[in-house]
Amino acid sequence: MSLLMPGWLTALASSFDLASPLALLLLPLPFLIARLLPAEAAGNSGALRVPASLVGPVRASAPVGGRGRRRTLLTWTLWAALVAALAGPRLVLSASALPASGREIMIAMDLSGSMERRDFALDGETVSRLAAVKRIGADFIRRRAGDRIGLVIFADQAYVAASPSFDTATVAHALEEANIGLVGRSTGIGDGLGLALRRLDPNDAGQDAGARAGQPAPSTAKVVILLSDGANNAGQTRPTDVAELARDLGIKVYTIALGPRDLANADGEQDVVDVETLREMARVSGGQSFRVKTTEDLIAVADAIDGLEGGRAKAPPLPLRRDLWPWPAALAFLCAAGLLATRRGA
Repeated sequence: MSLLMPGWLTALASSFDLASPLALLLLPLPFLIARLLPAEAAGNSGALRVPASLVGPVRASAPVGGRGRRRTLLTWTLWAALVAALAGPRLVLSASALPASGREIMIAMDLSGSMERRDFALDGETVSRLAAVKRIGADFIRRRAGDRIGLVIFADQAYVAASPSFDTATVAHALEEANIGLVGRSTGIGDGLGLALRRLDPNDAGQDAGARAGQPAPSTAKVVILLSDGANNAGQTRPTDVAELARDLGIKVYTIALGPRDLANADGEQDVVDVETLREMARVSGGQSFRVKTTEDLIAVADAIDGLEGGRAKAPPLPLRRDLWPWPAALAFLCAAGLLATRRGA
């Protein structure tokens, strides 16, 4: 049969589907009703008897038989269209496969005043730390297609700049639009990490947490990537205490210590990064700590984390269904309007 049909018609037939094919069993229902219901007894009709002398001119002037055939055709077409609409005809089209990883990543970024320091390089020019982080961080986010990513910025206070979403382009744009001064100029590392953990659903945040709750281990991996160039000097929580909470929730924390100097070799410089605290936070939570002194280091860290949290694979293509039932429903509506018009014309 397919050899006798054009290619486009064969493709259309192969993609055609019915949501409720059993609805087609209603099609012969009027025949069954006509056969099963008893015939009306003679003399029980409520019709008005009209003398033959009055009926004759009407029959001669109006094509009653033709009108009756049209009404019958409209009635059956109406019924068939209603049954077809109830069956839910639709076209099933395949969508292209998308990368999927089953990971949720919250990026917690330090937006304190020290991020204004111009000691990084981009394209041969000296730029601020924030500019370098924006460029490389936004590129990292856009590469994470298939992940659910969010963004938290912190300084005096912590703020959700982008809720966890699969729309990586929007999250990357939120990072690029972040400016110093939005949430203060100090460094509240503990509050920033705490808010990031809060936005990751702790009910299925890791295999260990699920096992402790006596439930099957979920497949979703939860990760926080925390970047800071200072020491915790704001907020109400200790960073290591929040890291212990992350461990209990089964959420890994990757920390990035940003800046050429740290507390061990500050040489009198103020607001240098607390590498030891960030390293301890990563160790406690089961993640890793990275040290970034230059733009090249930052690029290498982004690639390393991308590799650690890799494993993206093609998800099976999801079928896209286009409903066609409005078309037979519209036909049924037109048939009903035709029946009403012929009844008024009678």
